[in-house]
Amino acid sequence: MKEYKYRINGNLYKVSVGEIEGKNVHVEVNGTAYTVEIERDIKPKIRPVMRATSTTPATPPPAITRPVVTGNQKSGIKSPLPGVILDIKVKEGDAVKRGQTLLILEAMKMENDIKSDRDGKVVAINVNKGESILEGTDLIIIE
Repeated sequence: MKEYKYRINGNLYKVSVGEIEGKNVHVEVNGTAYTVEIERDIKPKIRPVMRATSTTPATPPPAITRPVVTGNQKSGIKSPLPGVILDIKVKEGDAVKRGQTLLILEAMKMENDIKSDRDGKVVAINVNKGESILEGTDLIIIE
């Protein structure tokens, strides 16, 4: 769900745009839910396919592997970009689920929900509300 803040005629509106189903978009404005109908269906953008001009077979790109987190390994949730911590939604010792919002990061004048990438327990919170952080900073450690 994307969240935006708009100021119209001096009034602040917090708008969350949710699922798009054909011509219907689920929107929440200042906590009130609406289903908005748009004029045309939104179609996914199609990217052009690049064709090889050489007769030699192309070498496939190397596989990208991520470490598998199992058992009681501790791992940090890293900041995807530089910004300022607006709010911390968990505290040390909390059990968290995959997809749960851990904190709110303001970056480039937009609020970004930083979510857990796995189930676990919050072992450490390495940032404070209002703190400026850099990309790649370990924000929260989950075991």
